[in-house]
Amino acid sequence: MSKHIDTLLLKGKKGEDEKLNSISKAISSNEAPVKEKHARRIILGTYREKGAFTFWSYALGIPLSSNSILSWKFCHVLHKVLRDGHHNSLQDCMRHHGNIVEMGQLWGNLHDRYGQLVALYSKLLCTKMEFHMKHSEIRPNLEVTDEVLERVAGTDVNNVFQLTVKVFDYLDAELRLAETVIRQLNTSIAISTTTSGQCRLSPLIQVIQDCSHLYHFTVKLLFKLHACLPADTLQGHRDRFHDQFHSLKTFFNKARDMLYFKRLIQIPKLPESPPNFLHAASLAKHARPVVVIPSEDEPEQQEDDDDDDPEPLINVSAVTMPSMMVPQQFDRFDQTSGAANDRDFQIENLQQDLELLRADLERVKGEAQRYITQLKSQINSLEAELEEQRVHKQRALVENEQLRMELEATRRRNAEHEIVQATFGEAETRAQATEQRYTKLKEKHTELVSSHAELLRKSADTVRILSATQQTQEEVERTKQQLAFQVDRIKLDADMKLEEQKFEMKKLKRDFEEKRAEVEHVKGTLQRTEKVGEQLTSSMLALQAEKERLMRSASEKEAELSSLSQAAQLQQSSLQQERERSTRELGELQDKLQEKSRREVQLQQKLLEEQFSLLQGTVSEAECIIQDAVAKLDDPLHIRCTSSPDYLVSRAEATLGSIDKVKKGHSVYLTNMGDAGGLLRALTNFSHLAADTIINGSATAHLAPTDHSDRLTENCRGCATQSLQFLKDLKSKASLQRADPASIRIVVEKILRLGEELRPKGMDVRQDELGDLVDKEMAATSAAIEKAVRRIDEMMNQARMDTSGVKLEVNERILYSCTDLMKAIHLLVLTSTDLQKEIVEGGRGAATIKEFYARNSRWTEGLLSASKAVGWGATQMVESADKVVLHTGKYEELIVCSHEIAASTAQLVASSKVKADRNSTKLTALQQASRHVNEMAANVVASTKTGQEHLEDKDTMDFSGMSLIKLKMEEMESQVKVLELENQLGNERLRLGELRKKHYDIAGVPTADLSEGNGLDPSPAPVAPSKPSVMRKPDLAQKPNLPPKNMFMSTATG
Repeated sequence: MSKHIDTLLLKGKKGEDEKLNSISKAISSNEAPVKEKHARRIILGTYREKGAFTFWSYALGIPLSSNSILSWKFCHVLHKVLRDGHHNSLQDCMRHHGNIVEMGQLWGNLHDRYGQLVALYSKLLCTKMEFHMKHSEIRPNLEVTDEVLERVAGTDVNNVFQLTVKVFDYLDAELRLAETVIRQLNTSIAISTTTSGQCRLSPLIQVIQDCSHLYHFTVKLLFKLHACLPADTLQGHRDRFHDQFHSLKTFFNKARDMLYFKRLIQIPKLPESPPNFLHAASLAKHARPVVVIPSEDEPEQQEDDDDDDPEPLINVSAVTMPSMMVPQQFDRFDQTSGAANDRDFQIENLQQDLELLRADLERVKGEAQRYITQLKSQINSLEAELEEQRVHKQRALVENEQLRMELEATRRRNAEHEIVQATFGEAETRAQATEQRYTKLKEKHTELVSSHAELLRKSADTVRILSATQQTQEEVERTKQQLAFQVDRIKLDADMKLEEQKFEMKKLKRDFEEKRAEVEHVKGTLQRTEKVGEQLTSSMLALQAEKERLMRSASEKEAELSSLSQAAQLQQSSLQQERERSTRELGELQDKLQEKSRREVQLQQKLLEEQFSLLQGTVSEAECIIQDAVAKLDDPLHIRCTSSPDYLVSRAEATLGSIDKVKKGHSVYLTNMGDAGGLLRALTNFSHLAADTIINGSATAHLAPTDHSDRLTENCRGCATQSLQFLKDLKSKASLQRADPASIRIVVEKILRLGEELRPKGMDVRQDELGDLVDKEMAATSAAIEKAVRRIDEMMNQARMDTSGVKLEVNERILYSCTDLMKAIHLLVLTSTDLQKEIVEGGRGAATIKEFYARNSRWTEGLLSASKAVGWGATQMVESADKVVLHTGKYEELIVCSHEIAASTAQLVASSKVKADRNSTKLTALQQASRHVNEMAANVVASTKTGQEHLEDKDTMDFSGMSLIKLKMEEMESQVKVLELENQLGNERLRLGELRKKHYDIAGVPTADLSEGNGLDPSPAPVAPSKPSVMRKPDLAQKPNLPPKNMFMSTATG
């Protein structure tokens, strides 16, 4: 059991080693594409451990910032893991989102071809992870059905809109990476058959797979959006899709022509033109593009296996168990068969031994192969160290070349210095007679001696640095010796293993001659192992030669350093001269800086003066505007101008806001007098708004009561006085600090309060009682309608008792139509009440119902007026129907009442529709109830006219017995009556117009008489004292108490 556990542990460790080996080989600095078998092993590892923990634990140790090709191949492998790995890999990768972003930013700031690609690839990977984390139902390989996409999009248009934008961004990131890769291939004149070109092109296989699915998603989502939203709203989406469509089609066509993709992927063809989203039938023509990856027919052994560990051909553990069971089987056979089968038993034993030998042979082969692999890995490590030594040598050669160039420059400067010295010697011979020059030369000599001493000290420092370099070289030599010792030890171990294998082979030859052929094969294997050892020996010799060459280069560098120390002394003198020249230039620059500072002070002073002059000009202009407004207060022509309190309140509130801006601009200007822009803009706005407030205050005072008019005019003049005083303080620098617009604010607030007092108060009902009044009026209207229905039923019963025949039929038809109309009105009132409750609950928020009605007082008053009108119409309809049934009224009264009810219901619907939600079902029900009321009113009119025609007596006109003179006289009398009736009709129309004018004039006076005349109970709400007509807001509608039509007829005939 323990042996089996050890075997499993060895297998697990071996699998993990294979995975790490595959990661290291897939993410390498070689400019070659990632091999598919390495990526496949990494992906299988994510399914074994159900995540990408091992991948990231190794990837975090890779120096991605040192090599752009390394980062590019890392992004490629990460893309494969996200697409094809275990579903938990997405969460593991999301934990390292910040590392990917930092890598992309690093390479994006560097001018490197692969760096630009890495920056775009990292953005694509971040976009991919963020998208799939937000929409977890869509797998990272994007292979989902249309039903899943519909479920993710949902039914909310906003969600569909946002998902479409996310898919657009996803596809843009894919296309930007593909276009950049193809553009670099075109500029570098590379072809897809080279390893460098394939290294860039290999990630585009995953990009093609993603793009095909994303294109299908965008088409489906855009058709869904066009089914819910107007076409103009989605114009930007269509333009963006067209650009992506053409880019994707160009990318697919270019990739399809490349030889590299023809054997790896089948790229779909897109249609010639993009889908027409304005026609829903075009969705049926859309075909989902399908990318096909051909199956790999070639076996994995045909790939380049130089970088893979060989796997054992036979599972030894599977062979040993049956071999252990063979003796027991033969024992049972002996018990049953007897001694006659001894020969067969020996044959079976020999076969069993043969199987054991085969297993041992395979084990020996496996061990030999592992030794070969270990030796190869050691060779690779030694070659890597050799490569590092070569790199160090190359760097040393580069530094040597730089030092040689500096030496040549120093020699040229020495030659120039020698020429200067020769010239100086000639000048010295000519100037020996002058003592002053001699003294200067002596001082110069002293300076040279001091500089020489300084150079000697620096030369000592250089010698110390050289000694440190030598110590470093000695450490390198010691490291090489240690490596050589390790190589020798490995060779000894290999020789010992070879000796052991030879001994085992000799033993096998003595025991089993029939297996000589297989033993010969093992000998060949051992000979190849010896050849590998010889190759190791030759590589060690090469390393030794490289070491000697490095030692020679180090000695050459020592010689060059000694020559450079001499050149450094000469360079020190030139540095001293440069220092003196820098000192002179620094003094000149300081003088220029002082001059520039003086000029800046002058310009700053000039700027302050200009800003103050601009402030004075703005203040003067503001004074003119306000003085012009004050002058209009006493202008006789201005007396005819009027304004509303509402407009005055809006102007006063705007003026208060401008005063705050002036105060803020004044404080900013006092802090920084070089910037008066904010104060100038605030003063300009304030002057116009203050003047507008003064003028509109005076115009409002013309219609206000005397007390309010005097106070309003006085406050307007006070506003002008305080404004001019504030502007006067701003004009002087002495009073600029103490200028304060607080006094102006006080006066404007007084004007604001007066304007609010002058606002119309509607029905003079307190705003906190409007909510109760609405409920009472709606209840009273419903009660009046129910009372009217009961009265019509009583009239129906009375008519059946009193009349019969055609009159009974006509009366029943009229009363039935009136009953239907009353029921329709009752349903309309109930529907309006439900809609009103919905409006209040949806709009009041945290406020109470009374506060909502008070805040929307005008809408509430309109609702009250409409409700009263409906109740009044129902009452008048019952009275007119009663008169028609009793033959004391006229059919026209019933027709007029029907029209009035239709108009009143339309007013109620309009009042309710103002604040209702357009998509409210209760608003739709109210509109249907209104249409039903109109239909019932039309039925009342039709039944009334039909009954009037049936009951009207039409006498036949017989003029046969009249003479010519009699006919002429009758004709003249008929013409006179026609003229009289036409005159009465014109007068009655004029009277009707005047009555309507008077109705709208007195509609806002809620007297008790009008309430009683409407057939409604008087409202119990207290009534405030009546305001002047100018300060009152009229109701939207109020029906007057009209006398019966027969009174008009009697008056006209009298």
